[in-house]
Amino acid sequence: MSTPSLAQPVGRRDFLKLTGLAGGGFALAFYIRSGGEAAAADAAATGDFSPNAFVRIARTGAVTIVSKQPEMGQGVKTSLPMIIAEQLEVPWKDIAIEQGDFDEKKYGSQNAGGSQSTPSNYDNFHVLGATVRTMLVEAAAQTWGVPATECRAEKATVIHTSGKSLKYGQLVAKAATLPVPAKEAVTLKQPKDFTLLGTRIAQFDTPKIVTGKSLFGIDVKLPGMLYAIYEKCPAFGGKVVSANLNEIKALSGVKDAFILEGNGKVKELVPGVAIIADSTWSAFSARKQLKIVWDEGKVVNESWESFLTQAKEKSTQPGGRTLRKDGDPDAALASAAKTVEAQYSYPFISHANLEPQNTTAHWHDGIMEIWSPTQIPSIGTGMVNRVLGIAPEKIKLHLNRAGGGFGRRIGADYLIEAAAIAQKVNAPVKLTWSREDDMRHDQYRPGGIHFLKGGVDAKGKVVAWKNHCFTFGEGGSAGSGGSLSGDEFPGRWIANYQADQTMFDTGWPMGPWRAPGSCVFAWVMHSFIDELAHAGGRDPLELRLELLGDKDDMPAGNAGAATKGKQAAAGYNVARMRNVLKFAAEKAGWGKKKFAKGSGAGIAFHFSHRGFFAQVAEVTVSKDGQLKVDRFVTGVDIGAQVVNLSGAENQVEGSVIDALGVLMYQELNIERGRTVQSNFNDYPMIRITDAPAKIETHFLKTAFPTTGLGEPALPPVAPAICNAIFAATGKRVRQFPLSRTDLRWT
Repeated sequence: MSTPSLAQPVGRRDFLKLTGLAGGGFALAFYIRSGGEAAAADAAATGDFSPNAFVRIARTGAVTIVSKQPEMGQGVKTSLPMIIAEQLEVPWKDIAIEQGDFDEKKYGSQNAGGSQSTPSNYDNFHVLGATVRTMLVEAAAQTWGVPATECRAEKATVIHTSGKSLKYGQLVAKAATLPVPAKEAVTLKQPKDFTLLGTRIAQFDTPKIVTGKSLFGIDVKLPGMLYAIYEKCPAFGGKVVSANLNEIKALSGVKDAFILEGNGKVKELVPGVAIIADSTWSAFSARKQLKIVWDEGKVVNESWESFLTQAKEKSTQPGGRTLRKDGDPDAALASAAKTVEAQYSYPFISHANLEPQNTTAHWHDGIMEIWSPTQIPSIGTGMVNRVLGIAPEKIKLHLNRAGGGFGRRIGADYLIEAAAIAQKVNAPVKLTWSREDDMRHDQYRPGGIHFLKGGVDAKGKVVAWKNHCFTFGEGGSAGSGGSLSGDEFPGRWIANYQADQTMFDTGWPMGPWRAPGSCVFAWVMHSFIDELAHAGGRDPLELRLELLGDKDDMPAGNAGAATKGKQAAAGYNVARMRNVLKFAAEKAGWGKKKFAKGSGAGIAFHFSHRGFFAQVAEVTVSKDGQLKVDRFVTGVDIGAQVVNLSGAENQVEGSVIDALGVLMYQELNIERGRTVQSNFNDYPMIRITDAPAKIETHFLKTAFPTTGLGEPALPPVAPAICNAIFAATGKRVRQFPLSRTDLRWT
């Protein structure tokens, strides 16, 4: 067998760059081209070990992997380097991980959202690790004068068939002189030989987190740093008329106070008053003395209740837009054996990250240097460029670990506020939001109201479905997660189907919340499917399988006659959904248990963010209406490989608890254009005593590309639990949170 062909050798200049790291180490940087190919990039010529490569191996043998994605608890700082380490053949205990700064020219996309981190990097990271291994094997082969096919890599060592070996550290000087092999010349380690992927690995940062080391944005501390707060109008979209700035500047510890006019865009830089002080305490204390005259703007007369009233009045009228219409739903409803009508509603909610929003910024030497816990760094740097007029090459962004994201840190209002303040301060300045700031100036998950009608025939088959959905937006566009697709299940599956949507235009700030859209639509659809199952005397699992049908694929839809010729959703792998539904039901023992009054089981499924999930909840509701989730079972199909079993289970189980907390407690009342709730005393979070007594997660391995887990486990949770509540009590939950439904039974 011949030695794998290699690309053209690097030139002298490139060689010097590759070997110029302190200690004479070997660095290899890759970025993802638009075509998805991994290509060699220059390593740093300086000796300061500044991360500019994914893999770095020192002469000492120390192996460092750079994690490029923002880490917010989802575990990518651990799981993505695991992929490289698997192919690189380095024991996990010998790996060091560094967080890369924002540099998409070097690293490719650095977004963390939409559960895209794993699927967008999985294949390329395998190639990356295998490429480095291939070069080290080739370096050993050339050192010994033997074919590379006689050598293998194992535990950071290259071993020849004769038994002689060289450790990676002994090979870096030689490897640095070699050309980078073409992708086609690299042999990937096969899944059957994996020793790291699929095992349980603790998050790399866990020891630092539990010992209080500085990792998070809120921990940043720089020499000479000052501290800022930013007071904004309590009514959404309001602006400052005047403020007692001179009085504030005279307070102890205060260095400055000034008004920022904003740029007129709610999600970018909102007008407000900044206070700069020598400590966070001084800034927060001075804020209590602020006296601001506000122009509260146009939304001050808007409230959730007023919109709810309007929705009820308009519910029987045609929707603002017909998303899909197939067959003749009205005629099918008129001839149905049984019909069901229901109103479902869910409120605006906050992200409630445990780490409130924060950013540190320093305007110096014509450069805006920023330290921030952000999910999509390019949004923040884009705002700095667009709003403050700073050229992209003059913006330097360091990525900090975030204490929770859930979509909130996709929006970068806190980052642009810090940068705008820093432009006026001759020192590094850390902006910290209070918990009240975080609750009152979030980018909320939009609320919604659905008016549904459904019909079943004499055999309990669903023959008609109508849904008039009311959502919220601004400027003619629905808020993130508020736009219902005409192809949303069970659209495309019911012959007589109609979905309409009416939008309320408002200036309320909205943004993506974990599994946008799916997090609420799955609850509405699968709760109403459950209603139709019971109305038709059908087993809820049986009816869902009947709805899915026996076809393996549902082609991309065109949202019916309403938008003929316009694709509204991607194709749907029905076989995967059907299989994972059966899988979850089997693991839960669906239909095999008998429940006493007050206890019951519910089932639901959903496809979102490339993941197929089905879930079964078993609950008990006391006679006085107290809910306890006794057991929660999740069936998961995310493709061929679970990267980190501990991390994967963490994401699923965390989604279950997160969704249960939203169902039980969370709502924002919006009155006079502002939130009523302001902190955890009136916006409670789930406690450990409310968590399910038992959570089971089962992975169904399938021959499909590996996908992510941060979001798709959440949507079916609420309908599974609410359907179980109905089975236990006969009480149907049609409003979030549960406190709005009397669950008492006799």
